Amino acid sequence: MSMYGRDPWGGPLEICHDSATDDDRSRNMDLDRGALSRTLDETQQSWLLAGPGDQGRKKKKYVDLGCLVVDRKLLLWTVGVLLGAAVFAALVAGIAKAIPRHHRPPPPPDDFTVALRKALMFFNAQKSGKLPKHNGVPWRGNSCMKDGLSDPAVRRSLVGGYYDAGDAVKFNFPAAFSMTLLSWSVIEYSAKYEAVGELGHIRDTIKWGADYFLKTFNSTADTIDRVVMQVGSGATSPGSTQPNDHYCWMRPEDIDYPRPVVECHACSDLASEMAAALAAASIVFKDNKAYSQKLVHGATTLFKFARTNRGRYSAGGSDAAKFYNSTTYWDEYVWGSSWMYLATGNSSYLQLATHPKLAKHAGAYWGGPDYGVFSWDNKLTGAQVLLSRLRLFLSPGYPYEEILRTYHNQTSIIMCSYLPIFNSFNRTKGGLIQLNHGKPQPLQYVVNAAFLASLYSDYLEAADTPGWYCGPHFYPIETLRNFARTQLEYILGKNPMKMSYVVGYGKRFPKHVHHRGSSIPKNGVHYGCKGGWKWRDTKKPNPNIIVGAMVAGPDRHDGFKDVRKNYNYTEATLAGNAGLVAALVALSGEGHGVDKNTMFSAVPPMFPSPPPPPAPWKP
Repeated sequence: MSMYGRDPWGGPLEICHDSATDDDRSRNMDLDRGALSRTLDETQQSWLLAGPGDQGRKKKKYVDLGCLVVDRKLLLWTVGVLLGAAVFAALVAGIAKAIPRHHRPPPPPDDFTVALRKALMFFNAQKSGKLPKHNGVPWRGNSCMKDGLSDPAVRRSLVGGYYDAGDAVKFNFPAAFSMTLLSWSVIEYSAKYEAVGELGHIRDTIKWGADYFLKTFNSTADTIDRVVMQVGSGATSPGSTQPNDHYCWMRPEDIDYPRPVVECHACSDLASEMAAALAAASIVFKDNKAYSQKLVHGATTLFKFARTNRGRYSAGGSDAAKFYNSTTYWDEYVWGSSWMYLATGNSSYLQLATHPKLAKHAGAYWGGPDYGVFSWDNKLTGAQVLLSRLRLFLSPGYPYEEILRTYHNQTSIIMCSYLPIFNSFNRTKGGLIQLNHGKPQPLQYVVNAAFLASLYSDYLEAADTPGWYCGPHFYPIETLRNFARTQLEYILGKNPMKMSYVVGYGKRFPKHVHHRGSSIPKNGVHYGCKGGWKWRDTKKPNPNIIVGAMVAGPDRHDGFKDVRKNYNYTEATLAGNAGLVAALVALSGEGHGVDKNTMFSAVPPMFPSPPPPPAPWKP
């Protein structure tokens, strides 16, 4: 190997003696500066960058990306890999879509949800008038299409509404209570109804009732002097053979006898309950502004009439006195004014609901055997729970606080009375609470209590309150839910009879329901007033199953007789099923909780007024 290295420009690197003159060096320096200032092409740059032995290699190509210079081969390889990965991912995704998916089936609905869907169907079976196309009850059809028009004293259409029970009478008092109760359940638990696909169904159910109520008085007027209380006749005098809705046993579709209309001119209880029904429905339909306002206007007119024309609707020995006698109208005043406040936000209604004298007249300060029994006759218990909600969530303060606190305390006492540890109400050996003290038809009262207990427990939970006191003892909210749950489980089959008292639910349920439409076959034969008696008296099961009907229930010894003619065991009613629906939805599903805000959608922001200053000091 030579002692001299190779010059990349081709010459040897040996050191030579410089024999150039100054002029030559000056000229060379000028030439070097020119060479340095000249721009080199890629080939020349590669010569400069090449090391020893690189002259024979193929030059590399680079791509200038602006902020980065990248080898061209590397760039092409990277882009190719990314495109290949994208094509592969698209292929995998296409194959995955093509493969049939096996979704995990949703968990089966709980027992209360199954029963809820059936219980709502009862209202479809009770509809009067021209039925919607998809009513879901094949043995029902259009009926009583001349109601109101055939009465010479009325001469206006009263077609629609609901038949009360196993007959074809339309009693507005229990029907209005039923619609109020259904609306209350929707306002509190609309998310649950929607989750099980029944929100549209129950809204249609409520609207069917509300539309009928608007026909029973002049709903466009601000002042009225009468309201329809009943269509049809149920009373049968001894020895009378006059065709009516109790004497005859006919399908509603075949009724051809006159159906009288009964009006009242002084009926505070009925008008207040109807006002409550329309007011509560207006909150349910707040998404339909025009319809909601129509309902509010009708409710306002009714409640004004209720306060101006005082009296009990059932006074005077009418049909109503025999079947749905109202004991007083003071509780309806508290109930109606509470709903009117929630529907309008008008504080004058809240002032009335919390007036000490009204609370006293309604019985808020005393007990009695029926204290705490919520029903179509006694609304005080429901009103107290409703106003306790107002105190828990809005806390209006002065001047309402004193009476609201009283209502709240009374609600706590009522919830205590439902517990087995207290002796306020007896229980059967099977565990059914006897809210009507052993009288027939107990279940309608039981479901109402189950609804209020479950609802109140949800109120406490929403207010971050773990329980409530019964005297010195503290009970967690789950205690109330257990009470409600055990009562509903009894109704659905966990009882000594091993029978479900909701028709169509479970393996064993009543087959001889006291119901005209259910007991007469739809076979194209017109059975007249007495022609249907053979279907009433037969021991064969009803040919039409009235799904979801909760019958009157067992006796105080847990016994039950599945006999069609014994309505104390086998008849179902609107009010009873409304309470059942409300209780079932409150306990259905996995979660708890109410909609805190929808109830107060019409209530303006509340700024409690300061209490009055103390009286001046006198020495």
